[in-house]
Amino acid sequence: MTQDEIINLAKQAGARRSSNPDEYDVMKITYCGLEAFAKRVAEKEREACAEICDGFYLSWIDIQGRYEFMGEGASECAGAIRARGNND
Repeated sequence: MTQDEIINLAKQAGARRSSNPDEYDVMKITYCGLEAFAKRVAEKEREACAEICDGFYLSWIDIQGRYEFMGEGASECAGAIRARGNND
């Protein structure tokens, strides 16, 4: 995740600018905001991991025979990773 993505997630969670106009003070996020920030970060990371699995699925599913089952496994992993977000 890039620094800009982290700052954007912190803004969404309620972070306000610190005394330095180029920075955001995460300490100014309320407890609820911090929880929201953590959930957004986890969601973004889960999706990034699931997208890697999707990529494996796409590359392996085209190989007929011996490796086709690996594509199916990668697809199941992507689904399992995304499903973890439903438990929050």
